[in-house]
Amino acid sequence: MKKIEAIIRASRFDIVKEALSTRDINFFTFYEVKGYGHEKGKNFSYRGAIYDVGYIARIKIEIIVSEEFVDAAKQAIAESAKTGEKGDGIIYISELSSIENIRTGNTGSDAINS
Repeated sequence: MKKIEAIIRASRFDIVKEALSTRDINFFTFYEVKGYGHEKGKNFSYRGAIYDVGYIARIKIEIIVSEEFVDAAKQAIAESAKTGEKGDGIIYISELSSIENIRTGNTGSDAINS
């Protein structure tokens, strides 16, 4: 079992979601995140106060998949999230040592298929 995490542009989320769906990956978690990286934001002044807009809004997607879906998920995210500009995001994959479905008690691949 693997956990795929991707941080992408919010504007590309629907495209990524559709790309995952076409590869039968329909279950994942996502949430809005802010970060600071190579793509620098800017400060601006409004009524004498300086506001830092250097934190850039992104979407973080977390997917738990069996080995057979890892390459398809990674490819779907990479192709659909890419704009060719700085700040397109990052994908990272981790090994999961254990997984259990709370409702059924199933473990491993059976935990995500039940």
